[in-house]
Amino acid sequence: MSKIEFQKIKDVATVYSGTTPDTKNSENFLGDINWYTPAEINGIKPEYVYHSERKITEEARSKKSIPLLPKNTILLTSRAPIGKVAIAGSEFCTNQGFKNIVCDENKVFPKYLAYWLSDKTEYLNSLGRGATFKEISKKIVEEIKVPIPSIEVQKQAAIVLENLNNIIEKRKSQITALDELTQSLFLEMFGDPIQNIKKFKQMPIKNVISDIQTGWSPVASKEPATNNEPGVLKLSAVTGGRYNFKENKKLLDGTPFKSEYEVNAGDILLTRKNTKELVGACSYIFETSSKLMFSDLIFKLIIKNITLIEPIYLWRLLNNNSMKKELSKLASGSSGSMPNISKKNLNELLIVVPPIELQKEFVNKIISLEKIRNDFINSLSSYEILYNSLLQKAFKGELFQEQ
Repeated sequence: MSKIEFQKIKDVATVYSGTTPDTKNSENFLGDINWYTPAEINGIKPEYVYHSERKITEEARSKKSIPLLPKNTILLTSRAPIGKVAIAGSEFCTNQGFKNIVCDENKVFPKYLAYWLSDKTEYLNSLGRGATFKEISKKIVEEIKVPIPSIEVQKQAAIVLENLNNIIEKRKSQITALDELTQSLFLEMFGDPIQNIKKFKQMPIKNVISDIQTGWSPVASKEPATNNEPGVLKLSAVTGGRYNFKENKKLLDGTPFKSEYEVNAGDILLTRKNTKELVGACSYIFETSSKLMFSDLIFKLIIKNITLIEPIYLWRLLNNNSMKKELSKLASGSSGSMPNISKKNLNELLIVVPPIELQKEFVNKIISLEKIRNDFINSLSSYEILYNSLLQKAFKGELFQEQ
């Protein structure tokens, strides 16, 4: 096992704070020097950044003595929020929302330290100070102790973590591409449902559904229900356009489970109340945990006749970007309240109903794509579990042996 010594960041690197030029002088931001703000940093995993949204002039930098920092410097957000991490791909400056770490590369490999910091978001936030908003100071960052194996072990660990991170990002991109393919497939087969250039039948949605059911929202725990415990779905179980049964709240002891509100495979759920952007989000349930109820902020749509409309087709129709806008238009509400779609308004929503044979062809293709997507989701989960495991081993010196 590698020998691990804990050293303070100030003993292996130099920490610099950023500054903002005079914003009243627009010419300060007409230069070619990268100048980053925390909003530009993704920070989920350490990534290189090369181009800032705004660039400052050399004169602006000099006037405020803003340090020009070298490639491979670690950008660590120190407020709003704390703990996002990136690595500079070229020379740069930042505003005051960062503590930037220039590594002594004879002592610490920048990627290694960046990966360590990215795993310590909760810890970094616990170090935040301030009444209005939390911030970590330059001194606090300098005093943070980091496990430091040999440079060779640090480099090996960083390479393994980076390669696995690249696989994870590639898998995420594949999932995004499948989602885009699903949208494209709908448009290819049916066209824009609002323009309806293919001249399919149009009818109000009440002609294809027999009922719009509203759920129940009992007071529940903040913790999710697991192992088939009774629970109630949160809005987030539906808002992504794909059903996520893990987004639920466990029922409190003594709260009855009402089976008439239980969700099952094959159900279509639609959010009746949410923000203007998210109201009307629709999900189809391919599979679910048992004993979960839908809340009173969610509608369940009951298909009247599957020889007229396929549930999966209806789900993808309501998820079409043009239809989302139409659903959003149905929502109303008083000032300060979340927009709400009434059953009456939803019943009158005009939809296109293509021939059932064409719908079935579409559904078969969607089911095939969903199987692939599900495999990708499962493999992504496995890669992320492996990544977190290797991350911990790397920082304990268990990933590689010292030579």
